[in-house]
Amino acid sequence: MSLFAAIRGTQAICYRLTPLKAFSSGFIASQSRSRGVATSTSPARPESPTRYIRNIGIIAHVDAGKTTTTEQMLYNSGALRHAGNVDHGDTVTDFLPMERQRGITIQSAAITFNWPKPGAHDSNQQPHIINLIDTPGHVDFRFEVERCMPILDGAVCVIDGVEGVEAHTERVWSSAREFKIPRLIFVNKLDREGASYKKSIQDIGLKLNGMPLVCQIPWREDDTMKGVVDVITGRVVSLAGTTDSLEQLSEIAVDSFIKDEIERARERLIELLCERDDELLELWTDHGKDLPSEAIKKSIRRVLSSGDGSLIPVFAGSSLKNIGVVSLLNAVNDYLPSPLDRPELEVRNGEETQPLSQILKPSRISKEHKQPHVEALASVFKVVDDSRRDMLTWVRVYHGILKKNTPLWNANLQCFERPLNIMQISASQTVEVPYLAPGQIGALTGLKTARTGDTLMVMTTNKAPPPELSHVQVRPPEIPPAVAFIVLDATSLTGAKILETALENASREDPSLRWSKDEKTEQYTLSGMGTLHLEIARDRLENHYKAEAIWGKIVVDYKESLSMQTPPTRAIFDRTVAGNTGTAAFLLYERDGNFIRVEFPGKNHPFDVDMTRQHLVNGAIAALARGPRRGSPIYKCLVTLTYDSATDYFGTVSGAHLSSAAKKAVKDALATAQQQNSITILEPVMSVTIICPESAAGAIQHDLHSARGGQVLEVRDLQDTSANNAATGDAEININDIYAPPDSYEFQKSLRETRKGRLRMLQITAQVPLAEVLDYDGVLRSKTSGHHSLTMALDTFERVTGPREKALL
Repeated sequence: MSLFAAIRGTQAICYRLTPLKAFSSGFIASQSRSRGVATSTSPARPESPTRYIRNIGIIAHVDAGKTTTTEQMLYNSGALRHAGNVDHGDTVTDFLPMERQRGITIQSAAITFNWPKPGAHDSNQQPHIINLIDTPGHVDFRFEVERCMPILDGAVCVIDGVEGVEAHTERVWSSAREFKIPRLIFVNKLDREGASYKKSIQDIGLKLNGMPLVCQIPWREDDTMKGVVDVITGRVVSLAGTTDSLEQLSEIAVDSFIKDEIERARERLIELLCERDDELLELWTDHGKDLPSEAIKKSIRRVLSSGDGSLIPVFAGSSLKNIGVVSLLNAVNDYLPSPLDRPELEVRNGEETQPLSQILKPSRISKEHKQPHVEALASVFKVVDDSRRDMLTWVRVYHGILKKNTPLWNANLQCFERPLNIMQISASQTVEVPYLAPGQIGALTGLKTARTGDTLMVMTTNKAPPPELSHVQVRPPEIPPAVAFIVLDATSLTGAKILETALENASREDPSLRWSKDEKTEQYTLSGMGTLHLEIARDRLENHYKAEAIWGKIVVDYKESLSMQTPPTRAIFDRTVAGNTGTAAFLLYERDGNFIRVEFPGKNHPFDVDMTRQHLVNGAIAALARGPRRGSPIYKCLVTLTYDSATDYFGTVSGAHLSSAAKKAVKDALATAQQQNSITILEPVMSVTIICPESAAGAIQHDLHSARGGQVLEVRDLQDTSANNAATGDAEININDIYAPPDSYEFQKSLRETRKGRLRMLQITAQVPLAEVLDYDGVLRSKTSGHHSLTMALDTFERVTGPREKALL
């Protein structure tokens, strides 16, 4: 689309719509949350240099044990007296009622603690500040993970030692690779029957396309996990039933079999490091295999810092029994980077992407005219409504000092806000702090409009920043398209106001939740990323916000698009808006794409270009929210708004006139397209991954293909660890090159025979219309007797044709 605007007097609007040929989209959206029980006005810890800060995320597939690992980290650090249990519903990070009811993480949780705690473990080790984010594992909340990714400096990926690397693990690992986040892996649940450290390591190499760097080996006796042995030092670093203190572990000796395996593992670890680290290679030429442990640890840190995932450090344990968690925390300090070790932040300034240092450096003109420049900069990665403190705005500081009661410029909303307090959450303790230093994470109170994804700046004066700085953004979120929605009605006029406030707050918390109101029917539509996503949203609206409504059923969110170009048509907007008179007009064309672009020909415009752009974009977005054919959102459109000040600017009008004119132009153009029968319907098609017993696989494949119009892409035996079945990167990993210590049951006949009786599981990957699998979990349960898992993610939108299209109208 192309849009031309003229203001003042009675003006005309011309537009032309063109069909779209191709489209692709991605998204980064994520959240974190807070919880406080006690409040303190004194700092939790002495000030530490930035090099001792670790901003890490916990990522994994659902039910891999992320939350349990987090609880044990808090317990070992002294932040908790007792570690919570997901099954008991008493965890710190999963505090929402539905999280405890379902036993899954729904919202990300940000918590801060020290490691090591004073007087415990290695007294010579400098305490680090760890800001840890426990992220959801369910695919409906993938945007939660991806929104947190940009603010992380490192990540711990937890995998289930029984299941190995699962589908969503591959997705979040890919997201971490995109942002080049250094990461390591913790193989959890190794105490359970059927757990295989060897298979997990092979899975890591084959599915995550990186060479596993085995740093620990589980120590078993009589089919019981006794502890964990470190490959680098050859010492026991964790023992079941102990607090893993150095005094307890220093006197423990391992048997000869473990010693031999540790020696083989250490040699392979050094070999892999020398292939990628010249500094260690030089040391190896002098010392041979007797390299000092500290030199090896520094080499791992260097290799890991690139974030390419070519080498993947692997650690072992069982979070439920607190085996290996202490050594994992030590690995976070030793191997994951501080904010100082990360590449310079890239920020978006208008349509350009620039290094942060370039934005922060005052220009010569601004110095001469004493214009304000940036003193501090932070990114909002989570907004959460706290029952006791109203909205908490979670930020990561990238530059300068963020102080309370200091005006903050919101570059997205173009306004100033002032935080009342700054705090950090440490388990059940809410600690108020006077400021946040570079690299730190904390929560602000008192911000009225900030949303997830906004960028906040402290200026040298209380004046708005100059145009070249007013729209600086740190990785603005790309919100994924909704695939499902639910219609709801308010129960009364008073209830409608409460509902609208609740919906607005919910969308501030979660940008992937979108809502709209039909002014004719007065019905509300809430759109989201899937059935579970909307169920969680409904529960929060009812139980947290106390919003009463009559709810419909969750249905598929179809889209509308264009199949052919429309001729130019003129439309006029000349009305009073909020008591202000004014007239605006635009010329509209459509082109390929899925975003709105505003162009201002010429130079030295007599109006605020950025503010005008925002108003025009808002009007176009409002018009595209409902299509003319069935009221579904318009999809696959690029809107280009062209506003020429030389011929179209005759005076100042309100932003409402600009937005309303843009909205009317787009809606009239869409109405013309509908009259020409050029509006088509698109439906979401999901990438579906089903893990099921071999006995049920045939019936499921037939059902997906014949009854649901899907296409089966791949069927894979999960027990097949052949070399060529899963590598996805630039270079394949051969299973013969992967070092993995043998499992103890490989030498025990009885256990081997037991494992042969296990169900043979297959993984089915397919593309299926969401409408056909909206409630597919229940169908699978009847076919597999509950022995299955199902994950879905949006793959694309495809045109609906034939009888299925007629059924939607």
